[in-house]
Amino acid sequence: MREVSHRERDLPTAVIGKLLKIASENKEVISLSVGEPDFDAPKPIIEEVKKVISKYKKNRVTHYTAPEGIPALRKAIAHKLEKKNNIKVSPENVLVTAGSQEALFAAFASTLDPSQEVVVPNPGYLAYIPAIELLSAVPRYHTLTEQEHFEVNPDRLKKAITKKTRVLMLNTPSNPTGTVIRKKVLEEIADIAVDKDVYVFSDEAYEDLVYDHKKHVSMASLNGMNKYVVTFQTFSKSYAMCGFRLGYAAGPKEVIKAMQKTIHYITLCPPHLSQLVGLKALSMHRKYVVRMKREYDTRRRLIVRRLNGMGLYTRKPDGAFYAFTNVSKYSKNSLKFSKKLLKDAKVAVVPGTEFGSAGEGFVRFSYATDYKKIKIAMDRLEKFLKKK
Repeated sequence: MREVSHRERDLPTAVIGKLLKIASENKEVISLSVGEPDFDAPKPIIEEVKKVISKYKKNRVTHYTAPEGIPALRKAIAHKLEKKNNIKVSPENVLVTAGSQEALFAAFASTLDPSQEVVVPNPGYLAYIPAIELLSAVPRYHTLTEQEHFEVNPDRLKKAITKKTRVLMLNTPSNPTGTVIRKKVLEEIADIAVDKDVYVFSDEAYEDLVYDHKKHVSMASLNGMNKYVVTFQTFSKSYAMCGFRLGYAAGPKEVIKAMQKTIHYITLCPPHLSQLVGLKALSMHRKYVVRMKREYDTRRRLIVRRLNGMGLYTRKPDGAFYAFTNVSKYSKNSLKFSKKLLKDAKVAVVPGTEFGSAGEGFVRFSYATDYKKIKIAMDRLEKFLKKK
């Protein structure tokens, strides 16, 4: 009998996909659900696209590149990692990918055998679990709590590690909570990783979106951690380049080489055009990134003030562009709350359960949305709550 695999049948259908479909088809809906910048890529990037295409024969932009990415971009990324993140790597330790999501999957595939384990945050980014389970590996959860500002608790993290654990998954700044892990906590996690001899996968997609003088620290910058940490970063958030599908990983040579081999059988290579444009993104003036961050900060302050004013407790996020809001005062079921809000108020949010069982009672509001739209959405939400 012809049918799809058990692995595929057991893969969860993300609610966020349905919400995006509804929001795109119904123009009355204001979506605060999307994890994508609403900005277009900065002007220098768009201009670079035109230049690269106009010289497509010289740039060979219509042709494959090496699976690991073009040498110039790997060199530029290695320079950026040393200068900005204090991570000292050679270009050979860098792998360019079709977005950081591909890099994560390739890293899991390169380090996990069936039944081996990855310790993941709960709540945490919704794509970690399916990627692990697609490889017949096992996610083990360490719970993040509102009382601890959703920061990793090293003691709980340590208890989640077993003899089968191969990887500790970190995300800072965090999606969905907006938490930035402090250096002191990262140092404690580093000690655990060394003691247990496990890899740390550090997802740093939102590295540039940090507020209120908080500081993003890359785990691989800590003394001696280059041997243990694979760092994942992307052009999608900092440069509003989601559609270019360009990310990268940097880490121990044996892992990067294995990932390179895996990538060859997934996408063969990252998009050539995107890689050439990525070079421009890394060299352009920082004012474009700062300008976007300043606007996100303005929206962040608005949405947090309005949500708390309605009695929906929301801790001001330190990073990323999400507010993770406690709605348990109005509903113990975040999925039902989100569906009813969408139906009655035409506002789309993501239920906290999309990010793990510890997300129950919360919803995620994205402020990667126009300021005026956020104001209207908050007015609609306030009316919705008054009827409950």
